[in-house]
Amino acid sequence: MNRTQLQNILEQLRILLGPSGVWVDPEKLEAYSHDETEAKRYGHMPDAVVFPQTTDEVCRIVKLANQYRVPIVPRGAGSGLSGGAIPHQGGIVVSLERMNKLIELDTANMVAVVEAGMVTNDLARIVLEHGLFYAGYPMSLETCTIGGNIAENAGGGKAIKYGVTGRYILGIELVTPTGEAVWLGGKLSKDVTGYDLKSLVIGSEGTLGIVTKAIVKLIGLPTARADLLVLYKSPQDAIEVVPKILTHGVVPTSIEFMDRLSIQTSCRYLNETLPYENAGALLLIEVDGTNPEQVETDLITVGDLCETQGALEVYVAQDKNNMERIWNVRRNIAEAFKVYCPIQSLEDIVVPPSRIPELIPELETLSRQYGIQIPCYGHAGDGNLHATLVKEPSMDLETWKEVEDSCLRKLYTIVARMGGKISGEHGIGIKRKKYFQEIVNPVELELMKALKKAWDPNNIMNPGKVMDVY
Repeated sequence: MNRTQLQNILEQLRILLGPSGVWVDPEKLEAYSHDETEAKRYGHMPDAVVFPQTTDEVCRIVKLANQYRVPIVPRGAGSGLSGGAIPHQGGIVVSLERMNKLIELDTANMVAVVEAGMVTNDLARIVLEHGLFYAGYPMSLETCTIGGNIAENAGGGKAIKYGVTGRYILGIELVTPTGEAVWLGGKLSKDVTGYDLKSLVIGSEGTLGIVTKAIVKLIGLPTARADLLVLYKSPQDAIEVVPKILTHGVVPTSIEFMDRLSIQTSCRYLNETLPYENAGALLLIEVDGTNPEQVETDLITVGDLCETQGALEVYVAQDKNNMERIWNVRRNIAEAFKVYCPIQSLEDIVVPPSRIPELIPELETLSRQYGIQIPCYGHAGDGNLHATLVKEPSMDLETWKEVEDSCLRKLYTIVARMGGKISGEHGIGIKRKKYFQEIVNPVELELMKALKKAWDPNNIMNPGKVMDVY
Protein backbone atom coordinates (compact mmCIF):
# COMPACT_ATOMS: atom_id res chain seq x y z
CA MET A 1 0.00 0.00 0.00
CA ASN A 2 1.49 3.34 -1.04
CA ARG A 3 1.21 6.58 0.92
CA THR A 4 -1.62 7.91 -1.25
CA GLN A 5 -3.72 4.82 -0.64
CA LEU A 6 -2.97 5.01 3.07
CA GLN A 7 -4.05 8.65 3.23
CA ASN A 8 -7.26 7.84 1.36
CA ILE A 9 -8.26 5.11 3.77
CA LEU A 10 -7.26 7.19 6.81
CA GLU A 11 -9.45 10.06 5.62
CA GLN A 12 -12.42 7.73 5.27
CA LEU A 13 -11.73 6.20 8.67
CA ARG A 14 -11.67 9.66 10.29
CA ILE A 15 -15.04 10.45 8.73
CA LEU A 16 -16.38 7.16 10.08
CA LEU A 17 -14.85 7.22 13.58
CA GLY A 18 -13.98 10.86 14.20
CA PRO A 19 -10.45 12.18 14.84
CA SER A 20 -10.21 10.54 18.29
CA GLY A 21 -11.04 7.16 16.80
CA VAL A 22 -8.01 7.05 14.47
CA TRP A 23 -4.45 7.23 15.79
CA VAL A 24 -1.37 7.73 13.62
CA ASP A 25 1.03 9.36 16.10
CA PRO A 26 4.09 7.04 16.35
CA GLU A 27 4.36 7.59 20.10
CA LYS A 28 0.79 6.37 20.57
CA LEU A 29 1.15 3.56 18.05
CA GLU A 30 4.15 2.04 19.85
CA ALA A 31 2.00 0.42 22.53
CA TYR A 32 0.09 -1.42 19.77
CA SER A 33 3.23 -2.66 18.01
CA HIS A 34 3.77 -5.62 20.35
CA ASP A 35 2.15 -7.94 22.84
CA GLU A 36 3.81 -9.75 25.76
CA THR A 37 6.37 -11.42 23.49
CA GLU A 38 9.79 -9.81 23.13
CA ALA A 39 9.06 -6.40 21.59
CA LYS A 40 12.46 -5.84 19.98
CA ARG A 41 12.33 -9.18 18.24
CA TYR A 42 8.69 -9.52 17.23
CA GLY A 43 7.26 -6.01 17.38
CA HIS A 44 6.20 -4.03 14.29
CA MET A 45 4.59 -0.61 14.05
CA PRO A 46 1.09 -0.38 12.56
CA ASP A 47 0.21 2.34 10.10
CA ALA A 48 -2.77 3.28 12.26
CA VAL A 49 -4.87 2.13 15.19
CA VAL A 50 -8.63 2.54 15.07
CA PHE A 51 -11.17 2.38 17.91
CA PRO A 52 -14.65 1.39 16.73
CA GLN A 53 -17.54 1.54 19.20
CA THR A 54 -20.20 -0.40 17.26
CA THR A 55 -20.40 -3.54 15.18
CA ASP A 56 -21.48 -1.47 12.18
CA GLU A 57 -18.27 0.55 12.44
CA VAL A 58 -16.24 -2.65 12.51
CA CYS A 59 -18.03 -3.88 9.39
CA ARG A 60 -17.28 -0.67 7.53
CA ILE A 61 -13.61 -0.75 8.61
CA VAL A 62 -13.26 -4.30 7.29
CA LYS A 63 -14.94 -3.42 3.99
CA LEU A 64 -12.55 -0.50 3.55
CA ALA A 65 -9.60 -2.79 4.27
CA ASN A 66 -10.81 -5.19 1.57
CA GLN A 67 -11.24 -2.35 -0.88
CA TYR A 68 -7.65 -1.20 -0.38
CA ARG A 69 -6.19 -4.66 0.41
CA VAL A 70 -4.93 -3.36 3.75
CA PRO A 71 -4.02 -5.83 6.51
CA ILE A 72 -6.12 -5.47 9.64
CA VAL A 73 -5.24 -6.92 13.02
CA PRO A 74 -7.91 -7.40 15.72
CA ARG A 75 -6.64 -6.59 19.20
CA GLY A 76 -7.94 -7.03 22.72
CA ALA A 77 -5.64 -6.10 25.62
CA GLY A 78 -2.36 -7.13 23.97
CA SER A 79 -1.64 -9.65 26.74
CA GLY A 80 -0.99 -12.51 24.33
CA LEU A 81 2.20 -14.57 24.30
CA SER A 82 2.44 -15.66 20.66
CA GLY A 83 2.51 -12.40 18.67
CA GLY A 84 -1.07 -12.95 17.52
CA ALA A 85 -2.05 -9.28 17.84
CA ILE A 86 1.15 -7.83 16.38
CA PRO A 87 0.76 -5.98 13.04
CA HIS A 88 3.89 -7.56 11.58
CA GLN A 89 2.84 -6.60 8.04
CA GLY A 90 1.85 -3.07 9.05
CA GLY A 91 -1.68 -2.02 8.23
CA ILE A 92 -4.42 -1.16 10.70
CA VAL A 93 -4.88 -2.43 14.22
CA VAL A 94 -8.57 -2.65 15.13
CA SER A 95 -8.69 -2.20 18.90
CA LEU A 96 -11.90 -3.36 20.58
CA GLU A 97 -11.08 -1.67 23.90
CA ARG A 98 -13.89 0.89 23.59
CA MET A 99 -16.44 -1.85 22.98
CA ASN A 100 -16.37 -2.94 26.62
CA LYS A 101 -19.97 -2.96 27.88
CA LEU A 102 -22.10 -5.56 29.58
CA ILE A 103 -25.15 -5.59 27.31
CA GLU A 104 -27.34 -8.00 29.27
CA LEU A 105 -27.19 -10.17 32.36
CA ASP A 106 -29.81 -12.84 31.74
CA THR A 107 -30.05 -14.76 35.02
CA ALA A 108 -33.03 -16.79 33.77
CA ASN A 109 -30.83 -18.37 31.11
CA MET A 110 -27.59 -18.10 33.15
CA VAL A 111 -25.79 -16.06 30.49
CA ALA A 112 -24.22 -12.66 30.03
CA VAL A 113 -24.11 -10.82 26.70
CA VAL A 114 -20.97 -8.69 26.51
CA GLU A 115 -18.98 -6.66 24.04
CA ALA A 116 -15.66 -8.20 23.05
CA GLY A 117 -13.54 -5.50 24.64
CA MET A 118 -14.86 -6.13 28.14
CA VAL A 119 -12.08 -6.97 30.58
CA THR A 120 -12.58 -10.52 31.78
CA ASN A 121 -12.14 -9.60 35.42
CA ASP A 122 -14.81 -6.90 35.13
CA LEU A 123 -17.29 -9.53 33.98
CA ALA A 124 -16.23 -11.86 36.79
CA ARG A 125 -16.79 -9.12 39.40
CA ILE A 126 -20.22 -8.12 38.06
CA VAL A 127 -21.64 -11.63 37.98
CA LEU A 128 -20.15 -12.38 41.39
CA GLU A 129 -22.53 -9.78 42.87
CA HIS A 130 -25.39 -11.97 41.63
CA GLY A 131 -23.96 -15.19 43.07
CA LEU A 132 -22.76 -16.33 39.66
CA PHE A 133 -19.40 -17.42 38.31
CA TYR A 134 -17.66 -17.06 34.96
CA ALA A 135 -15.36 -20.07 34.99
CA GLY A 136 -13.64 -19.78 31.61
CA TYR A 137 -11.03 -17.20 32.47
CA PRO A 138 -7.23 -17.54 32.13
CA MET A 139 -4.47 -16.60 34.59
CA SER A 140 -4.24 -13.04 33.20
CA LEU A 141 -7.91 -12.29 33.86
CA GLU A 142 -7.20 -8.83 35.31
CA THR A 143 -5.94 -7.46 31.99
CA CYS A 144 -7.22 -9.69 29.20
CA THR A 145 -10.53 -9.21 27.40
CA ILE A 146 -13.33 -11.58 26.44
CA GLY A 147 -12.61 -11.11 22.73
CA GLY A 148 -8.94 -11.92 23.20
CA ASN A 149 -9.87 -14.98 25.28
CA ILE A 150 -12.10 -16.18 22.45
CA ALA A 151 -9.42 -15.57 19.83
CA GLU A 152 -6.96 -17.76 21.75
CA ASN A 153 -9.47 -20.13 23.38
CA ALA A 154 -7.65 -19.12 26.53
CA GLY A 155 -7.19 -21.52 29.41
CA GLY A 156 -5.81 -21.24 32.90
CA GLY A 157 -5.32 -22.78 36.27
CA LYS A 158 -8.93 -23.95 36.70
CA ALA A 159 -9.25 -25.67 33.33
CA ILE A 160 -8.91 -29.18 34.76
CA LYS A 161 -12.35 -28.89 36.38
CA TYR A 162 -14.05 -26.06 34.52
CA GLY A 163 -12.50 -26.22 31.07
CA VAL A 164 -11.23 -23.43 28.83
CA THR A 165 -12.94 -20.37 27.34
CA GLY A 166 -14.68 -22.24 24.53
CA ARG A 167 -16.83 -24.23 26.93
CA TYR A 168 -18.47 -21.00 28.10
CA ILE A 169 -19.02 -19.23 24.77
CA LEU A 170 -22.54 -20.07 23.61
CA GLY A 171 -22.74 -17.45 20.87
CA ILE A 172 -20.66 -14.82 19.11
CA GLU A 173 -21.35 -11.89 16.87
CA LEU A 174 -18.71 -12.07 14.15
CA VAL A 175 -17.64 -9.56 11.56
CA THR A 176 -16.39 -11.75 8.73
CA PRO A 177 -13.18 -11.02 6.82
CA THR A 178 -15.31 -9.49 4.05
CA GLY A 179 -17.21 -7.19 6.40
CA GLU A 180 -20.57 -8.87 7.09
CA ALA A 181 -21.93 -9.24 10.61
CA VAL A 182 -23.43 -12.58 11.66
CA TRP A 183 -24.50 -14.22 14.91
CA LEU A 184 -23.21 -17.76 15.40
CA GLY A 185 -24.79 -19.81 18.19
CA GLY A 186 -27.08 -18.26 20.77
CA LYS A 187 -28.47 -18.73 24.28
CA LEU A 188 -28.48 -22.46 23.68
CA SER A 189 -26.87 -25.36 25.51
CA LYS A 190 -27.36 -27.68 22.51
CA ASP A 191 -27.13 -26.91 18.79
CA VAL A 192 -26.35 -29.21 15.87
CA THR A 193 -28.03 -27.05 13.24
CA GLY A 194 -25.45 -27.18 10.47
CA TYR A 195 -21.70 -26.79 10.82
CA ASP A 196 -20.39 -25.51 14.14
CA LEU A 197 -18.91 -22.29 12.76
CA LYS A 198 -18.71 -20.74 16.22
CA SER A 199 -16.17 -23.35 17.29
CA LEU A 200 -14.10 -22.68 14.19
CA VAL A 201 -13.77 -19.04 15.22
CA ILE A 202 -12.90 -19.80 18.84
CA GLY A 203 -9.13 -20.23 18.94
CA SER A 204 -8.58 -19.01 15.38
CA GLU A 205 -6.42 -16.10 16.63
CA GLY A 206 -8.33 -13.40 14.79
CA THR A 207 -7.63 -14.88 11.36
CA LEU A 208 -11.26 -15.73 10.54
CA GLY A 209 -12.95 -12.51 11.60
CA ILE A 210 -13.47 -10.05 14.44
CA VAL A 211 -15.66 -11.07 17.36
CA THR A 212 -17.64 -8.02 18.51
CA LYS A 213 -20.05 -9.55 21.04
CA ALA A 214 -20.34 -12.82 22.94
CA ILE A 215 -22.97 -14.77 24.84
CA VAL A 216 -21.14 -16.14 27.85
CA LYS A 217 -22.35 -19.09 29.93
CA LEU A 218 -22.41 -18.59 33.71
CA ILE A 219 -22.62 -21.14 36.50
CA GLY A 220 -23.40 -21.08 40.20
CA LEU A 221 -20.70 -19.59 42.39
CA PRO A 222 -18.58 -22.11 44.33
CA THR A 223 -18.88 -20.93 47.94
CA ALA A 224 -16.23 -23.15 49.52
CA ARG A 225 -12.59 -23.51 48.57
CA ALA A 226 -9.38 -24.89 50.01
CA ASP A 227 -5.82 -25.40 48.81
CA LEU A 228 -3.11 -27.93 49.44
CA LEU A 229 0.58 -27.14 49.10
CA VAL A 230 2.29 -30.50 48.57
CA LEU A 231 6.07 -30.87 48.61
CA TYR A 232 7.95 -33.63 46.80
CA LYS A 233 11.58 -34.67 46.67
CA SER A 234 11.80 -34.46 42.88
CA PRO A 235 9.77 -33.18 39.89
CA GLN A 236 9.20 -36.77 38.81
CA ASP A 237 7.71 -37.69 42.19
CA ALA A 238 5.35 -34.73 42.04
CA ILE A 239 4.28 -35.30 38.46
CA GLU A 240 3.73 -39.05 38.90
CA VAL A 241 1.02 -38.47 41.50
CA VAL A 242 -1.10 -36.35 39.12
CA PRO A 243 -2.66 -39.23 37.10
CA LYS A 244 -3.36 -41.05 40.37
CA ILE A 245 -5.30 -38.04 41.70
CA LEU A 246 -7.29 -37.76 38.48
CA THR A 247 -8.34 -41.42 38.60
CA HIS A 248 -9.26 -41.39 42.29
CA GLY A 249 -12.79 -39.99 42.05
CA VAL A 250 -12.09 -36.35 42.98
CA VAL A 251 -11.84 -33.66 40.30
CA PRO A 252 -9.71 -30.84 41.74
CA THR A 253 -10.24 -27.30 40.52
CA SER A 254 -6.52 -26.98 39.87
CA ILE A 255 -3.35 -29.04 40.02
CA GLU A 256 -0.48 -26.62 39.46
CA PHE A 257 3.11 -27.85 39.23
CA MET A 258 6.24 -25.87 40.06
CA ASP A 259 9.79 -27.16 39.97
CA ARG A 260 12.34 -25.97 42.54
CA LEU A 261 13.90 -23.41 40.23
CA SER A 262 10.51 -21.81 39.56
CA ILE A 263 9.60 -21.67 43.25
CA GLN A 264 12.97 -20.31 44.27
CA THR A 265 13.04 -17.59 41.62
CA SER A 266 9.46 -16.44 42.25
CA CYS A 267 9.91 -16.39 46.04
CA ARG A 268 13.08 -14.33 45.69
CA TYR A 269 11.29 -11.91 43.36
CA LEU A 270 8.38 -11.51 45.81
CA ASN A 271 10.54 -11.60 48.95
CA GLU A 272 8.31 -14.49 49.97
CA THR A 273 9.06 -17.64 51.94
CA LEU A 274 7.57 -21.05 51.27
CA PRO A 275 8.77 -24.27 52.93
CA TYR A 276 10.49 -25.61 49.80
CA GLU A 277 14.08 -25.87 51.08
CA ASN A 278 14.11 -29.67 51.02
CA ALA A 279 11.78 -30.07 48.07
CA GLY A 280 12.59 -30.49 44.42
CA ALA A 281 9.06 -29.58 43.32
CA LEU A 282 5.61 -28.86 44.63
CA LEU A 283 1.99 -29.23 43.65
CA LEU A 284 -0.59 -26.56 44.38
CA ILE A 285 -3.93 -28.35 44.49
CA GLU A 286 -7.26 -26.57 44.85
CA VAL A 287 -10.70 -28.04 45.47
CA ASP A 288 -13.94 -26.08 45.53
CA GLY A 289 -17.70 -26.52 45.57
CA THR A 290 -20.93 -25.36 47.12
CA ASN A 291 -20.86 -27.76 50.06
CA PRO A 292 -18.12 -26.99 52.64
CA GLU A 293 -18.30 -30.48 54.11
CA GLN A 294 -17.80 -32.08 50.71
CA VAL A 295 -14.89 -29.74 49.95
CA GLU A 296 -13.24 -30.75 53.22
CA THR A 297 -13.81 -34.45 52.45
CA ASP A 298 -12.28 -34.02 48.98
CA LEU A 299 -9.35 -32.14 50.49
CA ILE A 300 -8.65 -34.93 52.96
CA THR A 301 -8.94 -37.56 50.22
CA VAL A 302 -6.44 -35.79 47.98
CA GLY A 303 -4.10 -34.99 50.86
CA ASP A 304 -4.06 -38.60 52.07
CA LEU A 305 -3.39 -39.82 48.55
CA CYS A 306 -0.45 -37.43 48.20
CA GLU A 307 1.02 -38.65 51.47
CA THR A 308 0.76 -42.29 50.44
CA GLN A 309 2.48 -41.38 47.15
CA GLY A 310 5.60 -40.05 48.82
CA ALA A 311 4.89 -36.41 49.62
CA LEU A 312 7.45 -34.85 51.97
CA GLU A 313 4.84 -32.52 53.46
CA VAL A 314 1.20 -31.61 52.87
CA TYR A 315 0.15 -28.13 53.98
CA VAL A 316 -3.49 -27.02 54.10
CA ALA A 317 -4.43 -23.43 53.25
CA GLN A 318 -8.05 -22.60 53.96
CA ASP A 319 -7.88 -18.94 54.91
CA LYS A 320 -7.87 -16.31 52.18
CA ASN A 321 -4.49 -14.76 53.05
CA ASN A 322 -2.56 -18.02 52.88
CA MET A 323 -4.30 -19.09 49.69
CA GLU A 324 -3.42 -15.77 48.06
CA ARG A 325 0.20 -16.06 49.19
CA ILE A 326 0.82 -19.38 47.52
CA TRP A 327 -1.13 -18.51 44.36
CA ASN A 328 0.83 -15.27 44.11
CA VAL A 329 4.04 -17.28 43.92
CA ARG A 330 2.60 -19.33 41.05
CA ARG A 331 1.30 -16.28 39.16
CA ASN A 332 4.60 -14.40 39.31
CA ILE A 333 7.00 -17.04 38.05
CA ALA A 334 7.19 -15.59 34.54
CA GLU A 335 7.79 -12.06 35.84
CA ALA A 336 10.46 -13.34 38.22
CA PHE A 337 12.47 -14.91 35.40
CA LYS A 338 12.24 -11.69 33.41
CA VAL A 339 14.27 -10.07 36.18
CA TYR A 340 16.92 -12.79 35.81
CA CYS A 341 16.91 -12.29 32.04
CA PRO A 342 14.18 -10.57 30.01
CA ILE A 343 15.01 -12.65 26.95
CA GLN A 344 13.30 -16.03 27.11
CA SER A 345 10.93 -18.31 25.24
CA LEU A 346 7.83 -18.94 27.32
CA GLU A 347 6.34 -22.17 26.00
CA ASP A 348 3.01 -23.86 26.75
CA ILE A 349 3.43 -27.38 25.48
CA VAL A 350 0.65 -29.85 26.20
CA VAL A 351 0.76 -33.64 26.43
CA PRO A 352 -1.67 -36.28 27.70
CA PRO A 353 -1.47 -35.97 31.51
CA SER A 354 -0.24 -39.55 31.89
CA ARG A 355 2.82 -38.71 29.75
CA ILE A 356 4.01 -35.81 31.93
CA PRO A 357 6.34 -38.02 34.02
CA GLU A 358 8.20 -38.89 30.80
CA LEU A 359 8.47 -35.24 29.79
CA ILE A 360 10.30 -33.92 32.86
CA PRO A 361 13.52 -35.92 32.32
CA GLU A 362 13.54 -34.81 28.68
CA LEU A 363 13.45 -31.17 29.79
CA GLU A 364 16.32 -31.78 32.19
CA THR A 365 18.34 -33.36 29.37
CA LEU A 366 17.70 -30.39 27.07
CA SER A 367 18.72 -27.98 29.84
CA ARG A 368 22.07 -29.74 30.29
CA GLN A 369 22.63 -30.14 26.55
CA TYR A 370 22.13 -26.45 25.74
CA GLY A 371 23.50 -24.94 28.94
CA ILE A 372 20.37 -22.93 29.70
CA GLN A 373 17.79 -22.91 32.45
CA ILE A 374 14.45 -24.47 31.55
CA PRO A 375 12.18 -23.93 34.54
CA CYS A 376 8.98 -25.91 34.33
CA TYR A 377 5.66 -25.01 35.87
CA GLY A 378 2.03 -24.92 34.87
CA HIS A 379 -1.22 -26.80 34.70
CA ALA A 380 -0.23 -30.36 35.47
CA GLY A 381 -3.84 -31.49 35.78
CA ASP A 382 -4.48 -31.06 32.06
CA GLY A 383 -0.97 -31.72 30.77
CA ASN A 384 -0.26 -28.08 29.87
CA LEU A 385 3.19 -27.05 31.13
CA HIS A 386 5.15 -23.84 30.73
CA ALA A 387 8.63 -25.12 29.95
CA THR A 388 10.48 -21.82 29.58
CA LEU A 389 13.80 -21.47 27.80
CA VAL A 390 15.69 -18.71 29.62
CA LYS A 391 18.72 -17.04 28.06
CA GLU A 392 21.79 -16.92 30.25
CA PRO A 393 22.71 -13.24 30.80
CA SER A 394 26.27 -13.89 29.61
CA MET A 395 25.16 -15.51 26.33
CA ASP A 396 25.34 -13.30 23.22
CA LEU A 397 22.18 -12.85 21.17
CA GLU A 398 23.33 -14.73 18.08
CA THR A 399 24.26 -17.77 20.14
CA TRP A 400 20.95 -17.53 21.99
CA LYS A 401 18.95 -17.52 18.76
CA GLU A 402 20.74 -20.65 17.55
CA VAL A 403 20.30 -22.37 20.92
CA GLU A 404 16.63 -21.38 21.14
CA ASP A 405 15.82 -22.61 17.64
CA SER A 406 17.59 -25.94 18.03
CA CYS A 407 16.20 -26.57 21.51
CA LEU A 408 12.64 -25.74 20.49
CA ARG A 409 12.79 -28.08 17.52
CA LYS A 410 13.87 -30.92 19.77
CA LEU A 411 11.31 -30.03 22.43
CA TYR A 412 8.44 -29.90 19.95
CA THR A 413 9.53 -33.20 18.39
CA ILE A 414 9.51 -34.84 21.84
CA VAL A 415 6.06 -33.42 22.58
CA ALA A 416 4.66 -34.62 19.24
CA ARG A 417 6.08 -38.09 19.85
CA MET A 418 4.14 -38.19 23.13
CA GLY A 419 0.89 -37.37 21.35
CA GLY A 420 1.02 -33.72 22.42
CA LYS A 421 0.82 -30.32 20.76
CA ILE A 422 3.13 -27.32 20.78
CA SER A 423 0.58 -24.94 22.32
CA GLY A 424 -2.18 -25.58 24.82
CA GLU A 425 -3.37 -22.02 25.44
CA HIS A 426 -1.01 -19.32 24.12
CA GLY A 427 -1.54 -19.99 20.44
CA ILE A 428 0.69 -20.08 17.37
CA GLY A 429 0.68 -16.45 16.19
CA ILE A 430 3.97 -15.54 14.58
CA LYS A 431 6.18 -16.87 17.36
CA ARG A 432 5.54 -20.56 16.70
CA LYS A 433 4.38 -20.42 13.08
CA LYS A 434 7.41 -21.98 11.42
CA TYR A 435 7.53 -24.83 13.92
CA PHE A 436 3.81 -25.44 13.63
CA GLN A 437 3.98 -25.71 9.86
CA GLU A 438 6.84 -28.17 10.09
CA ILE A 439 5.31 -30.45 12.72
CA VAL A 440 1.58 -30.48 11.87
CA ASN A 441 0.16 -33.19 9.62
CA PRO A 442 0.28 -31.82 6.02
CA VAL A 443 -3.32 -32.88 5.37
CA GLU A 444 -4.49 -31.01 8.47
CA LEU A 445 -2.50 -27.95 7.42
CA GLU A 446 -4.06 -27.93 3.95
CA LEU A 447 -7.56 -28.14 5.45
CA MET A 448 -6.77 -25.10 7.58
CA LYS A 449 -5.43 -23.18 4.58
CA ALA A 450 -8.55 -24.01 2.58
CA LEU A 451 -10.74 -22.60 5.37
CA LYS A 452 -8.71 -19.43 5.58
CA LYS A 453 -8.84 -18.88 1.81
CA ALA A 454 -12.60 -19.45 1.70
CA TRP A 455 -13.38 -17.10 4.58
CA ASP A 456 -10.79 -14.44 3.78
CA PRO A 457 -10.32 -14.33 -0.01
CA ASN A 458 -8.22 -11.15 0.07
CA ASN A 459 -6.08 -12.38 3.00
CA ILE A 460 -6.46 -9.15 4.96
CA MET A 461 -7.63 -10.55 8.31
CA ASN A 462 -4.59 -10.87 10.59
CA PRO A 463 -2.52 -12.21 7.69
CA GLY A 464 0.62 -14.24 8.26
CA LYS A 465 -0.50 -15.60 11.62
CA VAL A 466 -0.67 -19.31 12.45
CA MET A 467 0.36 -20.35 8.92
CA ASP A 468 1.42 -18.99 5.54
CA VAL A 469 -1.58 -19.33 3.27
CA TYR A 470 -0.01 -18.30 -0.02
